Amino acid sequence: MVKTRTVYLVEQHPARRQHFETVLTFIGESVKVVEPEQLLSLSPAEALCVIAGTGVDNLRDLASNAPHLPFICAASEHESALEKANVLGPLDDSFDYSSLSNLLHYCQAYHQQMPGRKANKQHPKRSHLEQTLIGQGRAMKHVRQLIEQVAGTDANVLILGESGTGKEVVARGVHDLSERHKGPFVPVNCGAIPGDLLESELFGHEKGAFTGAIGARKGRFELAQGGTLFLDEIGDMPMPMQVKLLRVLQERTFERVGGSKSIAADVRVVAATHRELEQMIIDGKFREDLYYRLNVFPIEMPALRERQEDVPLLMQELTQRFKKERGVGVRFTERALESLSYHRWPGNVRELTNLIERLTIMHPDSLVDVSDLPPKYQHIDHSSPTPDYPEEMLEREALNAIFSDSEDDEELEESGASSVDSELPDDGVNLKDMLSEIETGMIAQALEKSDWVVAKAADLLSMRRTTLVEKMKKYGIQKDD
Repeated sequence: MVKTRTVYLVEQHPARRQHFETVLTFIGESVKVVEPEQLLSLSPAEALCVIAGTGVDNLRDLASNAPHLPFICAASEHESALEKANVLGPLDDSFDYSSLSNLLHYCQAYHQQMPGRKANKQHPKRSHLEQTLIGQGRAMKHVRQLIEQVAGTDANVLILGESGTGKEVVARGVHDLSERHKGPFVPVNCGAIPGDLLESELFGHEKGAFTGAIGARKGRFELAQGGTLFLDEIGDMPMPMQVKLLRVLQERTFERVGGSKSIAADVRVVAATHRELEQMIIDGKFREDLYYRLNVFPIEMPALRERQEDVPLLMQELTQRFKKERGVGVRFTERALESLSYHRWPGNVRELTNLIERLTIMHPDSLVDVSDLPPKYQHIDHSSPTPDYPEEMLEREALNAIFSDSEDDEELEESGASSVDSELPDDGVNLKDMLSEIETGMIAQALEKSDWVVAKAADLLSMRRTTLVEKMKKYGIQKDD
């Protein structure tokens, strides 16, 4: 809970002191009159500012010795102190609540933006939040800041954003950083439950409440007691249920279906939707009063295309997760990362997660280039690598394929393309000549089938064109005129 700071007042004239106290009380500030010698002991955690009226000997020196405190110059004899950064004003005798409010607002900003404050005030679970809500861009830093601000309250939160942006992660972040983190976090997808079952799902039912209710059953509100209820896709909730939900949010009590006993709802409600609720209100599809009841503290998750700078960091984090959970990862070339940086990510983080999983299956623990990406992610020019292999390796592989595939052998025999006898004659064979004969026959057949287009014949023989040309020269194979 945020502690209210006090305005400390130094003023020797009773009438002016009374005027200050009246205006500050009217504004709603806590004010305390102190003696000048007490000022140096004030803590910035307790003091919003010091209004230095008559009675302060040297405001300039005082401000120099207390740079952590803002001072408001409220006496003409202190105007030389206005050169100091932490001295504001001047505030003359005719001041009103408006001018004083502006100065107090500046003092509030002085505390909030004080150098080093962020490091000292870091939430103890910020590191966990940074691990779950990944991104170093301005948009994600703002989302994390909003979560930290609202987590300590019991305000209803409405999370907006496209599908796949991580709205449930935000809801869990709010829960984990709140005082309710030891209680349950119960998610409900309002769009996945039929409308006639949603009431029973949320509020539970008593035995015999309807056909099939063979026993009493707790609803999600009861299961979330002391914790957080996350109502995902709230825009898909039927209108009759919206009325019942509104009543629970207003009265903080509910009854099971078929029951008459009121049950207190000690639950924090966090809702989320990808729909435009304000347009739905205009269209008569969502209740305006429920919208404002839920929209106490909105958090809007940015689409991934609006924070492209976070894509490499997300990819690194996701691949590490897959490596840790499934023992297989994937790496990317600079060109692949560049290509992915041009993608618009209509499915947001969910689409990126699915892509990483797909690539870990297709290219486990491998280096992925642009050509390895699915076509829709190839946004820059690229070419697939065509490695060269030793000729002996290619010949051996081709012959292995001929002799190991029985079906291919049968086709060769049927076509009469080979006259090789698979049985070794008693007097032996000249293996080199026999292999040359087979190779010559295959090349001749491939050339005939491709009308002597060498490139097509090379494809039929699964070899490079230059290799086929060399073999044609070797065996003196050429087209008859």
